[in-house]
Amino acid sequence: MKFQELIGLAVFDMEKGKEIGKISDVLISVDWKIQAIVLESKAFFSSSAKSVSWEDIMAYGEDAVMIRNQQAVRKTGADDIQFTYLLGKNKLKDLNVLTEDGVILGRVSDVYFDQEMGNTILGLEISDGFVSDLIEGRKWLSLAQDMSIGKNAIMVPPRSEERLEKTIHSVNG
Repeated sequence: MKFQELIGLAVFDMEKGKEIGKISDVLISVDWKIQAIVLESKAFFSSSAKSVSWEDIMAYGEDAVMIRNQQAVRKTGADDIQFTYLLGKNKLKDLNVLTEDGVILGRVSDVYFDQEMGNTILGLEISDGFVSDLIEGRKWLSLAQDMSIGKNAIMVPPRSEERLEKTIHSVNG
């Protein structure tokens, strides 16, 4: 599953069967684990976000995310957020992917994770620009232990371009 598929999904309280919001972002730790989902908020310039820790998610599928109850929704301070996928100052989306020997592989367009493996991130979908995406398709780079998230780029090992694979998905997902 891709992060882009999570964004916009409804989040339901299993105890009451009530929709409590929609997903607006995903929080990621420095060690490439999904920490939490962020719920949409009406406050544009808030110092905190309404989030649900990954451990509090009971189930998720292509239509909805299920949490045990509303007590799972917490406020997360901006200072406690390491990285996000879509919004904020430390977002992965559109970040350059750069090899340690100075080759730009493209920009992050999506992040893959395996529903069966919990909060483990498997790899990155990389775009080399709209025209290149149409002609060649986007590329997929599996996560390596020595990949790190920096302020302006994701640093990957030298010769990572040799590990790039074509994605099976279309440009629109």
